[in-house]
Amino acid sequence: MFENLQDKLNKAIKTLKGQGRITEINVAATIKEVRRALTDADVNYKVAKDITDRIRDKALDRKVLISVEPGQLFVKIVQEELTELMGGEAQGINIKGDPAVMLIAGLQGSGKTTFSGKLASYLKKQGRNVLLVAADIYRPAAIDQLKVLGEQVGVDVYAEPDNKNAVQIAQNAIAQARKTGKKVVIVDTAGRLAVDEAMMQEIEAVKRAISPTETLFVVDSMTGQDAVNTAKTFNERLNFDGVVLTKLDGDARGGAALSIKTVVNKPIKFISTGEKMEALDVFYPDRMASRILGMGDVISLVERAQQAFDEDEAKRINAKMRKNQFDFDDFLSQLQQIKKMGNVKDLLGMIPGMGKMIKDLDIDNDSFKPIEAIISSMTPKERQRPDIIDGSRKKRIAAGSGTNIQQVNNLLKQFDEMRKMMKKMNTMQASGKLNKMMR
Repeated sequence: MFENLQDKLNKAIKTLKGQGRITEINVAATIKEVRRALTDADVNYKVAKDITDRIRDKALDRKVLISVEPGQLFVKIVQEELTELMGGEAQGINIKGDPAVMLIAGLQGSGKTTFSGKLASYLKKQGRNVLLVAADIYRPAAIDQLKVLGEQVGVDVYAEPDNKNAVQIAQNAIAQARKTGKKVVIVDTAGRLAVDEAMMQEIEAVKRAISPTETLFVVDSMTGQDAVNTAKTFNERLNFDGVVLTKLDGDARGGAALSIKTVVNKPIKFISTGEKMEALDVFYPDRMASRILGMGDVISLVERAQQAFDEDEAKRINAKMRKNQFDFDDFLSQLQQIKKMGNVKDLLGMIPGMGKMIKDLDIDNDSFKPIEAIISSMTPKERQRPDIIDGSRKKRIAAGSGTNIQQVNNLLKQFDEMRKMMKKMNTMQASGKLNKMMR
């Protein structure tokens, strides 16, 4: 999402990095470019002006002017100001109460129902007993969608398809949660294509009736400043507790993420990418600022890996690698775990320096499909011993996977190189060379 902004900010700052020292003249020119980059990214003009004024004042501070590396200090100032602009620190959600009640609001198409499923999955992984509530009385498909999502994440869904009273449904659901020992209730409410009075009155009535411990407003980040204006209108009526930004893997300019905290004065609590139930992250302003400046986000990458990878499976794979027994079954298992972590391009963008390298590449999880198809077309013996795959076997595998012999050859070659690298690492570790290199 922030690729264009990242490019423009880096170009603006690069000029300053080449200067021997910071002066009022070169700071003014750089600030002008930074402000232009922000407004081009659909950041509210007043917000862009305020943040660049603060960056300029800090950059012209005496400590920066006499610094040996003023360009690097300028980058640090920009990172700090972007972090502050987006909220400063990560904000948790209030899950107190018996049960704790989460009210989810937003326009139709913003991703409310999908987010409700993701939030249920997120809380369930923390050991909480969750109940999802289908309180969208206008869109039957929303009820069906929530039931499908509930089944996917293993969470019960409360619905009354014939009841057209959203307040009543929400109240009945909470009563049911108390009876069945559910500790968290997530109420998915109706959305509209635009803000209207009937919608606002209904969501206000639901909130009054159930007194939620947390009210979250879901925003489609693809809509830019319109998302900020809608959030402002909702907040004036609902006084929600936090914002959820969805579709952050899309092609928008990112202005909503940068402006919304300042304009609405409510924190961004979660960000969501893609349709997978695991693709939900707590919003960390400092990490997002680092990603915008092309510094990556290794901490979030590690956290996603910890969530996706099974510890026992990881130990098993590690043991096989040490014995040089890693085979295609293990490789397929690792691919499945990586896919659980979310969009591949998004993951690569979290690695420092990778953002610029992959920005023009079209990478998605479908890229794995030919590889999975090839491995699935192998016999169990061929997966364990790829060296037995001769010309006739390659033909059969290519035909069975809908690929060609060249693709099969490429996969076999890459897999062989990977195994050689593993073997080399094991040999170095056994001889103590690896530890020496690490030290």
